[in-house]
Amino acid sequence: MRKVIGIGETVLDIIFRDEQPISAVPGGSAFNAVVSLGRSGVPTSMISETGNDRVGRNIIRFLEKNGVDASNINVYPESKSPLSLAFLNEQNDAEYIFYKDHPNDRIDYIYPDIQPDDIVLFGSFFALNPVIRPQVYAFLDYARQHGAILYYDVNFRSSHRHEVMKITPNLLENLELADIVRGSSEDFDILFKKGDSDSVYRSQISFYTKNFIYTHAAEPVEVKAEKGFSKQYPVLATKTVSTIGAGDNFNAGFVFGLIKNNITHQEIENGLTEAQWDSVIQCALEFSSECCRSISNHVSAEFGAQKKQELEQALLALEE
Repeated sequence: MRKVIGIGETVLDIIFRDEQPISAVPGGSAFNAVVSLGRSGVPTSMISETGNDRVGRNIIRFLEKNGVDASNINVYPESKSPLSLAFLNEQNDAEYIFYKDHPNDRIDYIYPDIQPDDIVLFGSFFALNPVIRPQVYAFLDYARQHGAILYYDVNFRSSHRHEVMKITPNLLENLELADIVRGSSEDFDILFKKGDSDSVYRSQISFYTKNFIYTHAAEPVEVKAEKGFSKQYPVLATKTVSTIGAGDNFNAGFVFGLIKNNITHQEIENGLTEAQWDSVIQCALEFSSECCRSISNHVSAEFGAQKKQELEQALLALEE
């Protein structure tokens, strides 16, 4: 089966409601996605960093428990693991404060095996950070040369607003490397001061990659792609407990849909059909909706087991 490799930060998310902590769960953008994919029967691995402390050890155990290869987690012997404080408002949306104690970021790992049509998930500030940019870019370029599909989630937080000018060259490199780009209205408002999908796609995205997914909270998801394809997809009605991880799990569902439908790098380059877009976006919306039903950053084990069964049946059907 095709593999998914996530590269990004790992954190311990401490979640607050009414200024009181209610939960603490391992998290991170690509991290959340690969955990949900691991629970859904997809072979996954994670490239990341953590501290040599109780939190770091817990994060690695959590990955392994959920079927994710954690052998490429770089453990800093003299550092504490990063923390994220997430404060839920009345709409169950989160405002974040990040704490990080890595004075000498230098992520060091052995490249995992990558075969054609494997999928690499990357994004957030980790994919832009100038300090580790040489290592991150080298891996992304290596993955592309080996025929992987590169899925880029922009996921740019307002806490880095003051660094936009500094990271713009890295952002443009990421857009050029990516086969598929997803971003939120908030991302593009911070980065480009543009709020609508058409202007973002025309002026910032389409020159680099044609496949663009634009999300806007509870508003319909917009897709713009090869051959002038454009379509909106209403989000699923959900009783939301927390939106933390909603975008990350949208990414997981989309990647799950690529594998379930056996969509290859070549097909993405040539342009997906409307039926293919419909199927993968439906998977993305299902994963995202499921994540919002709980205080966790990931889909539930029960949902994962159901998706694992779906995936096995789909792959068997493809072999027949």
